[in-house]
Amino acid sequence: MSKHHEKSRPQPDVAQAGESSVETPKTAGAKKEEASAEGTEEPKEAPKADASGIEIELKARIASLEAENSNLKDQYLRKAAEFENFRKRMTKDKQDAIDFANQSLLLDIIPVIDDFERAIKSSEAAQDYKTLHEGIVLIEKRLVSQLEAKWGLVRFESKGTAFDPNRHEAIMMDKSSEVSEATVSEDFVRGYTLKDRVVRSAKVKVLLPADDASSKDASAAESSSSVTNDGQN
Repeated sequence: MSKHHEKSRPQPDVAQAGESSVETPKTAGAKKEEASAEGTEEPKEAPKADASGIEIELKARIASLEAENSNLKDQYLRKAAEFENFRKRMTKDKQDAIDFANQSLLLDIIPVIDDFERAIKSSEAAQDYKTLHEGIVLIEKRLVSQLEAKWGLVRFESKGTAFDPNRHEAIMMDKSSEVSEATVSEDFVRGYTLKDRVVRSAKVKVLLPADDASSKDASAAESSSSVTNDGQN
């Protein structure tokens, strides 16, 4: 009897008891998805922090470049203003050099003008032509010697010298058997050289030889005379 009851006692359902302890493929996959979802959600805040740091760094870099650009622009404007002032100063100095280039020469001529004034006053008081003439001669000699000694301006004599187109300007011409080449017979206006360079040609009368041997000199004198006449016309 007892044995029969033991056999007929219902056995515990093993499948139901093991459901909680044994994982099925579905539950294992679900747990992996949950773990993976939890694992991806946690590090999402790191990129946000990196982006924020990069943005701050870029803003700081932009601010630094803007400050540098402003500084360079200020330096450029200063340099441009300095160059403009330098250009104006150089232009003014150049013009002053042109305007006052002859200042020393003019200061040397002023005393000569004073001498002329004194000579004029003296002649008006004395009414003496000889004294006036002597005074003017002295003033002329003083001026010529001063210009020659200090400035290198030399007045040259042409009378009796051979005709030179580079130094003489033939205003009148005549033929003579006394000369064998074109020769200056008279100075109408004397010429000047400045440090051995002719700065004003002498206006002269030229004597040409009567024979044809010196036709070359004659043609040179005639050419000079024609140039002078053309310039006067």
